[in-house]
Amino acid sequence: MATKKKQQQSAEHATTVASEESNLLKSMVLRLSGAGFDQSLELKASEPGMSAAVAWGRHEGVETPRILALVLPTGAWSRSNADEVQMLSWTLPSPDTSQDQYPQFAVVEDADGKLEAYFDIAPGGQHQIDRLPSLSEINDYKRIKADPTYRWSMRMYDRLMKGFNALHERIYQTHKDRVNGKNDIIEEVAKLLFLESFRLHHDHGAGALTFEHDGKKLNLKDVFTAAHVKANGGKAVAEIQSAFEHFKLHPDYVVTDDAGEKHAIFDKNAHLRLAQPGNYEAVLSLIQDLGPVTDNQGNVVKKQGTLADVAADVLGRAFDVFLRANFESKGGLGIYLTPAPVKQAMLALAFHDIKASTEDAARLVARDGKGRPAFHFCDPACGSGGFLSVALSHLRRTLDELGGKATATDEAKKKLFAEMCEHSFVGADSSPQMVMLARVNMALLGAPKARIFYTQNSLISPQLEPGTFDLICTNPPFGTPKFNKGQEEAKRAHEEAMQKILETFRSDLTERTGRGGGFDYSPTVTGLAMGGSPNSKGVWKEASTNTDPAVLFIDRCLQLLKPGGRLLIVLPDGVLCNSGDRYVREYIMGTKDEATGEFHGGKAIVKGVISLPADAFKLAGTGAKTSVLYVQKRHARKEDPEKFQDEPQTDVFMAVAETLGYVVKNNVEDYSAGVPNDLAAIVGSYVRGE
Repeated sequence: MATKKKQQQSAEHATTVASEESNLLKSMVLRLSGAGFDQSLELKASEPGMSAAVAWGRHEGVETPRILALVLPTGAWSRSNADEVQMLSWTLPSPDTSQDQYPQFAVVEDADGKLEAYFDIAPGGQHQIDRLPSLSEINDYKRIKADPTYRWSMRMYDRLMKGFNALHERIYQTHKDRVNGKNDIIEEVAKLLFLESFRLHHDHGAGALTFEHDGKKLNLKDVFTAAHVKANGGKAVAEIQSAFEHFKLHPDYVVTDDAGEKHAIFDKNAHLRLAQPGNYEAVLSLIQDLGPVTDNQGNVVKKQGTLADVAADVLGRAFDVFLRANFESKGGLGIYLTPAPVKQAMLALAFHDIKASTEDAARLVARDGKGRPAFHFCDPACGSGGFLSVALSHLRRTLDELGGKATATDEAKKKLFAEMCEHSFVGADSSPQMVMLARVNMALLGAPKARIFYTQNSLISPQLEPGTFDLICTNPPFGTPKFNKGQEEAKRAHEEAMQKILETFRSDLTERTGRGGGFDYSPTVTGLAMGGSPNSKGVWKEASTNTDPAVLFIDRCLQLLKPGGRLLIVLPDGVLCNSGDRYVREYIMGTKDEATGEFHGGKAIVKGVISLPADAFKLAGTGAKTSVLYVQKRHARKEDPEKFQDEPQTDVFMAVAETLGYVVKNNVEDYSAGVPNDLAAIVGSYVRGE
């Protein structure tokens, strides 16, 4: 009897909750109607506690794009992110929804009606925004065409995302294997994804997928399946490990840096370490047993789907989410991931200005003397390739939005994008593991030939050529090491290494003759000077070995940029605020003429400074306050290409982000706390010129 009463109370509670959510949804739809989006259709929710509808209107006789109104279940606010909301926008509508009726924007509320967020969820480049476009604005947004099987890809995204996380827990907790930690598991999954990608994309006839094991020739198609592992256990594992040894250095995945050095995705000493057959079976079942492929109307178009059928941006995103969710930051080693809202905001600012500039938009689709894409993006401290992957999604979206001959047809856009995937992206890092993850990340996004490589030090490496990049977004290492008593030898070695680096940062400094010594500074387009610093009399002297690497990265990035190129860089606030670093700020933007208010002699025009929260990089083991500095390198003089034009410094956009949409709890970014992502509002203000 008590059980029956309890069930009745539970049912009554569920009915009450459902009623509250229904009222919330009605209120959201009513507000949209008041804004002119007066047509609506309620959607069938995919789970208890969720409710959704789409709304649209007409402006000047033209039907607007759809807006998704979504109420999330209680305790599910962590799902209020662009990736998850976009996935729901494709899986909630009925299968008979036509291509142009899938939502392009979304407004999301929690079950209590206290939290609200807005999103641009068009395919490719989905991101949080600070408000929905008005009825008069919304038709100005380009309607992005999606892949005809995008709805199926979205279902696979949900499956893969959950499956990757379950795999990680399986190997880390219940079916332990030959790995040392969380990041090793990510690396092993990446190796198996590489093999699956190879199996799907290199079946070019006899011998293409064959390898040798125990004196026998085997085919990757035969051994790299869950069924084969289930039937053969350890024997199958050994065969797959041999396959990885054979294919890991394949020339199709070798890239060449600016110094002519070649780089494979994996080091020659990299091996598949997983040994438990059950773990192989679990991975292969997840990435191969995808069921039939259906089009956006629910019709079966292929009996058995593969990862090759999943839209590239969706597949890469699933791996990136898996990586970010499970990566164990190692602050002491300087290995950590830049928060997703920071990357998204930095690239949003850059691509907004590129699209708004006739010159930059033309450069984006231009070709060089060899007929290859001329636009180049770089992150000289790329880590797992976070900035590269976000830049790639923004590029895809921008090519869809641009007019002109280069992107006039779908075929032309597809061809240009494929070529840019191969030639336009460059990344470098001093961690071989991170370089490998970045290569796999980009390969899954459709850019297996992206030029990402290991370098001992991006500050001095000849692998990165000065004056060759249009856009650099980076979060380089900063701060000087502290040495305790008894570490004199380590301190001496550090100082000697820094001294050698600083010596290479003085090409813009000319040694003075005569008494007092020092240097004279004369800025050039591809020169460096932060190996020195001026004294109180304006005479440049050798810089201290305690110089923050962040200062050198500013100089190096400006050197790497083409004239007119853009740099967005995360810096410690000291560089932007401390009186002792004033010379760095003057080096960037020049000295101020008090009579005219103009700045002269700098290498760049400062576009903006955005202060980040103190806990932005808490996971990296640092509470250092940081900011994003956005500058544009000055143009060169036509008559003297190594000298800068004296361009005026315009108003600087200044903003402060108090929160990024999450709090750091138990060493993870917790997005369920309901704090706002201030960067969405900041980007919105910048775009609107506020």
